[in-house]
Amino acid sequence: MFAHRCLVTLIAAAGLTAAVAAQAAGAHEHGVARLDVAVDAARVSILLESPLDNLLGFEHAPRTDAEREKVAAALVRLRASQALFRIDSAAGCVPARVDLQSAPLGLGRATAGAQVKDGHGELEATFDFNCSQGARAGFLEIGLFEAFPALQRIELQVATPKGQLKATLRRPASRVVLVR
Repeated sequence: MFAHRCLVTLIAAAGLTAAVAAQAAGAHEHGVARLDVAVDAARVSILLESPLDNLLGFEHAPRTDAEREKVAAALVRLRASQALFRIDSAAGCVPARVDLQSAPLGLGRATAGAQVKDGHGELEATFDFNCSQGARAGFLEIGLFEAFPALQRIELQVATPKGQLKATLRRPASRVVLVR
C-alpha cells in the first residue's frame, strides 16, 4: 500500500512539473512570438502565437478609429501569408488557408466572455501551404519582423521529415534552415 501511494505521489508530482513547464513555455511576453512549423510531403503548416501588443501596440478590443485602423492593417498583413512566410521554391508551395483566432478582436471561435485573459490579449494564427514537394523545402524566410516592428524575437519549433529543431530568431534575422 505504501509503495502504491509513493508511486501515485511521484506520478502526480511529475504531472505538476510538466504542467508548470508547459505554462512557463507559453508565457505571455511582449516582443516575443512563438512559431511552430510542420513540414511534410504535401503541406507546410505554421502556427503563430503572439501577444496582440507585438502586432498592434495594444491588447484589447479596438476602442477608437485609430485602433480599428491598426487592427484592419494588421489583419491584411496577417492574411498575406505568402509575404509573411516565403518557403524554399524547391518545395512548390502555395498558400492554402489562413485561420486567425483572437478573443479581443472577435476573430475565430472567440467568445465575448473571453475578451482578455488577465489583461493580456493574444492572437493565434494558422497558415497552411499546399506543396507539390514539401519535404524538399530547405529553408523558410520569415517576414514577421518586417511586418510587425514591435516584434523582437521568435521562438521556433520545427518538425520536418528529416528531424526536429528548436531555434530562436532575433531581429533582423529572418531565415530558418529546415534541412540539416
